Amino acid sequence: MPVPLVIDTDPGIDDALAILLALASPEVDLRLVTTVHGNVELAQTTENALRVLHLAGRSDVPVAAGARESLIHPQPERAGHVHGDAGLGGVRLPPSPAALDHRPAVVALAELLTSSPVPVTVAAIGPLTNIALLLRVFPGAAARIGRLVVMGGSAARGGNVTAAAEFNVWSDPEAAHAVLTSTLPTVMVGLDVTLPTLLRPEGIARFAAAGPVGAQAAAILQQYLDVQEAASGGAGVVVHDALALTEAIAPGTLGAVRRDVVVDTSLGAGRGQTLVDRRRTSAAPTAVDVAETVDSAAAVEFLVSRLAALDTL
Repeated sequence: MPVPLVIDTDPGIDDALAILLALASPEVDLRLVTTVHGNVELAQTTENALRVLHLAGRSDVPVAAGARESLIHPQPERAGHVHGDAGLGGVRLPPSPAALDHRPAVVALAELLTSSPVPVTVAAIGPLTNIALLLRVFPGAAARIGRLVVMGGSAARGGNVTAAAEFNVWSDPEAAHAVLTSTLPTVMVGLDVTLPTLLRPEGIARFAAAGPVGAQAAAILQQYLDVQEAASGGAGVVVHDALALTEAIAPGTLGAVRRDVVVDTSLGAGRGQTLVDRRRTSAAPTAVDVAETVDSAAAVEFLVSRLAALDTL
């Protein structure tokens, strides 16, 4: 029986691929998409989520809009220079015929969690504002999360938006700290495993040739390719969120170690850094399963083969 899945997201190029990956995976049943501020403004992330679902013929999946800003301090800047001003790399997908769910994201998520007869996996691939609010407002519902897979942070590789911080955590460090020090069963998929996992041009060509959905996915990626080409020497593109979704869909894809994790919430140069205690494993109830190893070739093949199959579903 497929595992119920919620994606909390800020589309975003790699978020769009992650949503498509979930839709192509029979192991999970995507029950809800909740949106959050992050790569672009909330109104745009929400519209992008609706359009990506429509692209894949899944406008039946409800989309609920969440936090438009971080908990305490405003997010210093968006990531339009990476994802394009509208978030999908300059691609204008057709509008969805589906209406936005009238419930706030946290309410929609709480109601799904409390009504589900089986544990729900939540993949949080944007800033963690919605999940932190769920913990505060609906703690009983949050406790029913079967597994929380977070794309964010870094144990040993430093940051990608500052020298210390990864973008999703840096966008709302207070929310990330609340989530990563909670007792939720959490897997942290950070830069340690995403940066070595490159989607190469030949892989993109495979799903681009599979049909119109794959072709649109490849077109969305073009902005990412242009931005990351210099950094990778043209070797490929890092799709952070799709790797987190791979772990959500197929638990154990990544080698993880239980660690204590806190987040720097100061206003200095270290703001947003995930401080992972790598001296020892942890048995604390607040410990996080920190992804530290990855079979990059297998992970990329999983993504490419699933995206290539989208047009046959």
